[in-house]
Amino acid sequence: MNDLGLVIKEASQAIKAHNFTHALDLLTQNLDQDPDHIDSLYLAAVCSRYMQSYDRAEDHLIHLLRLAPDMGRVYQELGHLKRATGDIETAIAHYRQACERNPGLLASWQVLYEFYKHQNNTNAAAHMKEKIDRLNALPPTLLHVTQILHEGRLAEAEELCRKFLQQNPKNTAGMNLLADIAGRLGYLGDAEFLLESAVAFNPEDSELRLNYMLLLRKKQDFAASIEQAKILCESFPDNLSYRAQMAIEMMQNGEYEQAIDIFDSVLAVAPKDPNTLTSKAHALKTFGDNEAAIQNYQAAYQAKSDHGEAYFSLANLKTYSFTPEEVTLMETEIERPELSQKDRAYFHFAMAHAYEKDKRVDDSIHHLKKGNLIKRQQSSYSIKRMTQEMDAHIDVCSAPFFEAHDTGGCPAPDPIFIVGLPRAGSTLIEQILASHSQVDGTLELPNILTLAQSLRGQERLSGIGNYPEVLKTLSPEKRQEMGEAYINDTRLHRSGAPRFTDKMPNNFRHIGLIHLILPHAKIIDARRAPLDCCFSAFKQLFAQGQEFSYGLQELGTYYRDYTRLMAHWDEVLPGKILRVQHEDVIDDLEGQVRRMLDYLNLPFEEQCITFHENRRSVRTASSEQVRKPINTDGVGKWKPYAKDLKPLALALGDDLVSPEDLSLILSE
Repeated sequence: MNDLGLVIKEASQAIKAHNFTHALDLLTQNLDQDPDHIDSLYLAAVCSRYMQSYDRAEDHLIHLLRLAPDMGRVYQELGHLKRATGDIETAIAHYRQACERNPGLLASWQVLYEFYKHQNNTNAAAHMKEKIDRLNALPPTLLHVTQILHEGRLAEAEELCRKFLQQNPKNTAGMNLLADIAGRLGYLGDAEFLLESAVAFNPEDSELRLNYMLLLRKKQDFAASIEQAKILCESFPDNLSYRAQMAIEMMQNGEYEQAIDIFDSVLAVAPKDPNTLTSKAHALKTFGDNEAAIQNYQAAYQAKSDHGEAYFSLANLKTYSFTPEEVTLMETEIERPELSQKDRAYFHFAMAHAYEKDKRVDDSIHHLKKGNLIKRQQSSYSIKRMTQEMDAHIDVCSAPFFEAHDTGGCPAPDPIFIVGLPRAGSTLIEQILASHSQVDGTLELPNILTLAQSLRGQERLSGIGNYPEVLKTLSPEKRQEMGEAYINDTRLHRSGAPRFTDKMPNNFRHIGLIHLILPHAKIIDARRAPLDCCFSAFKQLFAQGQEFSYGLQELGTYYRDYTRLMAHWDEVLPGKILRVQHEDVIDDLEGQVRRMLDYLNLPFEEQCITFHENRRSVRTASSEQVRKPINTDGVGKWKPYAKDLKPLALALGDDLVSPEDLSLILSE
């Protein structure tokens, strides 16, 4: 058998020598051995175009789109192909798609610049020229890093970027790229340090500042991110994109009416911009105006028919029913081979919702599986690694460990951590508690996860690190410092009440860390019946994170590991955690409310029972559900899909699935 990599190298050299026939012969041998070999298909398309075998070139590229629909170089090559055959309009569309997927493709920007210049579209041409100048200014190493970064080759990109920065420690472009890599891998603290430094070195670089602002927003440091947005808007008052970003910042700070006014000012100039229409709809939804939100989501997809986020956002309202015409539109769009994987995932989850509403169970699960597969293929999540991480917490955070670390930490009793799995009822618990006069409801705060990441201490962002082992080395003073930092850093999310919620569900993995730095914090474990919880998560396309939710086996194993770890915390920290079963809240709302308030040492208040009347902004997928009285709508929703849930049931195990439910699943 041929060494495919060696053949690619030889074929590449032949292409550079313009020996296209020889190169294509070599690539054909590769494709005979592996018809789906991506590099061989791409280079075969290039050779075929140069040899004017346009139909064969297009066949290779269409095949490639099915294998790698977000590969920017494929769209660039499609642009070259369509330009060679005289179809300029289609070529320009493909060059745009190439730049969207991989902004490091200089050739595509150059063609777009010449096109817009010829069309006398000075604004568009100036934008293209700005991109070209920025790429031309990059050292060759960083241009290569930019290109491979957007093909998902993070480890290779990180290594090259680090080597470059060792020789050029103040190069802001290199810092920006390494920050991008850090952010993609979840190391937000490292990314913030890099971008803060880069902006300090080059404060006039608007792209650097924009990336810094977006990173601060991702960290939910909204006080800092809005300051960066203000600087951008003051420096570039006519830039509609920066104005829209300012509106999003206003949303994050709870100023929804002001945000909507800014979105309207942008839409007055660009009335059909789908992203602004969608962002405005998000603001209206969070503000509680569903009818207006729906109108703006619809306007967004009418402006851009493949804008998958608009369709998914309608589905994500949980109360919306698609019309037959909308379903037909989605069915048409999802068949387009050039549809991005991001939009394709949006469409699959939206269509699953539409078919579920129509009780077309087989069609619904088909799209759920397709959408989840896309997300799983984009993820590096490992069942084995996650189980090992939870085992490490059990090994390190033993009863003797906590006895040896019984002093230190910040004594503040303010935080109420609501932990568990997503879709387990944590938003309902938060809404109940946030209705109390002494409790501020906040967000899924990233602070504990960011702290845990910073404690890993590995040299490479893509490494494993030494957390939680490092917890053994934290002095009482260091733990107090960390606890005080958490209290101070989360203060911006509070409104003056003595207590506040932090409902980041995955904090259950870090209860050991939480107890060490905030020993008087309260922790509520929001738990839901395994099949209901896991299937609800499988149906949800999350904005970020929750990578375990995109596979049934992954979900079942994660839930099982979660219950195992929670049992460990109960054993080594007896009485620390209050478990609240979602089904018990449904059956006895007042009893469970009183139980939670007793645990929190708070007096009973009637408004905790009428939580659905609380008009506070809710940003999670359950936002509309917690604005209704308690109900059983979500109980047993997995049952129509039982025949497809065998991997989930087997991963959960006999002790988490009742004999009756297991029989239903296995008998289908």
